Amino acid sequence: MQHTTSVSLTERLLLIAPQRLGILAGLALLLGGAAWMTLEGLGQRAAIAAALSLICVVLILTLARSGYGIARDQSQKSVSHFISNDSAPSFITASDGQITSANPAADRVFGQTQDKTLASVLSERMVNPSAILFRLQSRAEVGGAAREEIITNSGQLLLAVHAIGAGSFAWRVEPQNTQASGALPSDNRILPMMMVGRSGAILSMNQAARQFIGARCKSLDNVFVEQVVVPGTVMKIATTSGNQMALVAQTDAGAGRRALYFLPPPATDDVAQDPDWQAFQDMPIPMVKIAPDGTVQAFNKRASKLIGIVLTEGAHLSSLMEGLGRSISDWLEDTLAGRLSQKSEFLRLTRGDREAFVQVTLNRIEEDGTPALIAVLHDATELKSLEAQFVQSQKMQAIGQLAGGVAHDFNNLLTAISGHCDLLLLRHDQGDGDYSDLVQINQNANRAAALVGQLLAFSRKQTLRPETLDMRDTLADLTHLLNRLVGEKVTLTLSHDPVLKPIRADKRQLEQVLMNLVVNARDALPSGGEIRILTECTDLIEPLHRDQVTVPAGNYITIKVCDDGTGIPPDKLQKVFEPFFTTKRTGEGTGLGLSTAYGIIKQTGGYIFVDSDEGVGTCFTLYFPVLAPSEQIIIPKAVETPKNISNSPNGGVILLVEDEAPVRAFASRALRLRGYTVLEAENAEAALETLEDTSLKIDVFVTDVVMPGKDGPSWVREALKERPGVRVVFVSGYAEDSLGEAQKKIPNSVFLPKPFSLSDLTETVNKQLH
Repeated sequence: MQHTTSVSLTERLLLIAPQRLGILAGLALLLGGAAWMTLEGLGQRAAIAAALSLICVVLILTLARSGYGIARDQSQKSVSHFISNDSAPSFITASDGQITSANPAADRVFGQTQDKTLASVLSERMVNPSAILFRLQSRAEVGGAAREEIITNSGQLLLAVHAIGAGSFAWRVEPQNTQASGALPSDNRILPMMMVGRSGAILSMNQAARQFIGARCKSLDNVFVEQVVVPGTVMKIATTSGNQMALVAQTDAGAGRRALYFLPPPATDDVAQDPDWQAFQDMPIPMVKIAPDGTVQAFNKRASKLIGIVLTEGAHLSSLMEGLGRSISDWLEDTLAGRLSQKSEFLRLTRGDREAFVQVTLNRIEEDGTPALIAVLHDATELKSLEAQFVQSQKMQAIGQLAGGVAHDFNNLLTAISGHCDLLLLRHDQGDGDYSDLVQINQNANRAAALVGQLLAFSRKQTLRPETLDMRDTLADLTHLLNRLVGEKVTLTLSHDPVLKPIRADKRQLEQVLMNLVVNARDALPSGGEIRILTECTDLIEPLHRDQVTVPAGNYITIKVCDDGTGIPPDKLQKVFEPFFTTKRTGEGTGLGLSTAYGIIKQTGGYIFVDSDEGVGTCFTLYFPVLAPSEQIIIPKAVETPKNISNSPNGGVILLVEDEAPVRAFASRALRLRGYTVLEAENAEAALETLEDTSLKIDVFVTDVVMPGKDGPSWVREALKERPGVRVVFVSGYAEDSLGEAQKKIPNSVFLPKPFSLSDLTETVNKQLH
């Protein structure tokens, strides 16, 4: 060991870089020159002697290094010549693992190895070869050589290394227990084995399995001719040389994995020749034989295909199915005892690759006096899927009705709050101490009104103002705001189809949808990334069936908002459009963003879909029908009303009909402040009674739409029979669509949605008068 260490130290001295030797020589000359110039006598002679000694050492090391390099090159050449005749793959590498030479056997087994490292060459045969190579090389540096047997998917390898000088190593890779191809092993050699995942995907194959089949396969469908794997039976295996028979054995490998082994078929297959067993296997109905304790005793091919690879003999029924609502053992006991009037149950399979449901019907049998159960299975996945869709539709409809009703009541409250706040602001100037508090009340009332607007958007009961839109112009106007929303760490890119056709939508609401989607994409990119907005023309030749929705054939403009963020888990993907559902922390979101977008898109006549892969990203796709040329409407610019008209009305008589007392009080005060004469009525019947006075001149009816008794349109139609010239202002906490065709049949009528401010009300009434 001492000899090895001294050689290693000598080699390290000889491998000193030429640049460092030049520096040493320069220092020696400087030392000698300085001594000659500054010192005298004995000190001068000693310094010059030291400098000359250092120069001699440098010269000796230079000559020795040159000779050592020649010797090392000759040593490597001799080793390369020696390994060239070796039948096993052999390599010469530098200390960093770079291959400097390889024999023909290595090139034949591993392919081209030039300019590669040994770790990269061996990575196809073993896992994490770098750690193994470092361990062996470290041992070879100390002891001169090292070797180790390594077990891989393709069998055993004997890996040996020898140190052949400083910084060079000779490696030898010798396969152990190699198997000839062409048939299944019948002796003690390695059996063909495949590791199979939950979904039937082949995770790995050993070398024996690859040689038997002739290729590396990814799915069981590519291996078994009969498609349904029945362990313990002789089955046809699809190989590159034709179908081969093999006895299939299966063992549990943990974590939902199964190891399938291929064994030579026995001389006679008694099980396969049993006519009763063959009849059971050929039954067109999935059937499972179950012992009284719930363990599986037998099953046919149809059952194996339906339940999956988790169905094995000895497995308990509770590990295959769930969702009964009580213990499966109790269910089996009741069936055996004849206590069940309903023998059929719907259960969910536990297979991990997809969601599946089965209808299970149990039948009691006896074999040689021993009771057992035959479970007849029926695939109920489609039925349960339709049932889930119906329940989801009913739930969304119920939530929508609830949201619409809550929004109506809140709009009445917010109208009273913001209205009386406006009245208070008229009596206070900015220098007043209460002015800032009133402004805060007003601003928060407006925020509450926006939240109620989101509820109405989800329930599709908000008031839309559709217009003809060019998406390029709409997105151009919105780009500056979107860039501010995403921040500096996120890049926003827009891509437009060169020829975009117009659509008809509410511009303000569509902008709200895009902002909601972009904000969600930004939140999915905590470390930054890219958000892409793409618009294009899409022509559907046939109807698009997706997510239980059918998009009719036709021309559409599609808008895609995509990100490469965290993605949405599959179990939450179907809930993203539900109101108040959010994956954000408390206080970071209301859970109404996507439900609002869903409601706006559906009310506009469009469609919205979502695609997401967890850890990859999410993409929302919006479909809007293209506006036909005959339907394109050019909306004339509204002529601005002079300010003196709205601020200084000429007076008039207003009949105000409102069942909510706080709203009626605010509206009447607001109109009186503007110089109008206001007559109040709490319902339609009281309004009609007031109009019985024929001498009373009324200029405008201001009425709520939904009231106890007669609604707004009903009493207005009745009143207009006697007073046909009166103009009408309908107000409601519901959407304008709640009026339906009723408003269209009433001339000179307009709609004012709640909540409205003091100026909204007075300006609307004034425009009706003038």
